[in-house]
Amino acid sequence: MTLRLPYGLAAAALPLLLGGCIGLGGSTPPATLISLTATQSPVAGTGMIGTQDDALLVLEPEVDRKLAVLRVPVRVNGSSIAYLADAAWVERPARQFRGLLAETLRASGKRLVLEDDGTAGPAAHRLGGRLVDMGYDAAQQAVVVRFEAVRSARGGAVETRRFESVISGVSAKPQAIAPALNRAANAVAAEVAAWMG
Repeated sequence: MTLRLPYGLAAAALPLLLGGCIGLGGSTPPATLISLTATQSPVAGTGMIGTQDDALLVLEPEVDRKLAVLRVPVRVNGSSIAYLADAAWVERPARQFRGLLAETLRASGKRLVLEDDGTAGPAAHRLGGRLVDMGYDAAQQAVVVRFEAVRSARGGAVETRRFESVISGVSAKPQAIAPALNRAANAVAAEVAAWMG
């Protein structure tokens, strides 16, 4: 036996049913979800052909515990960290930063760029490192993105370099912090791409 609801009743019940499916672990979702978007991207239809020996594999950077969550860290002082209220990352910051780096490197069109998602084989060149900071400094009223890059090549050559972007004069509100984080992350990605050549 099938129970059928009148169309109007079913349509009215749909938002109530879907409302229970949306959330980020709390009772209400944050007002702002933050996502990184590359300002440099390959043009649609652009492709690249190469071999594993030519490819650059971009690894997800390591992070400290403060960045291993979906909340945006706020440095209160030299030894205290809080989290930004009413805002969260749409995806882990390290994974988003890896995608941003890869997209920026692809835009240069100089080499085949792959992301380490578990499906790529061993590539001759690797780019990884540690995402040291990607958050807000309350004392400076600034957004800070700091990346310790490590590039390696087959044969054992390894090189490191620290990249940083600080955008000052940012109010402690999610609607100001979100675009500033995106600008700072893109600035770091562009510097890394220039370093990679």
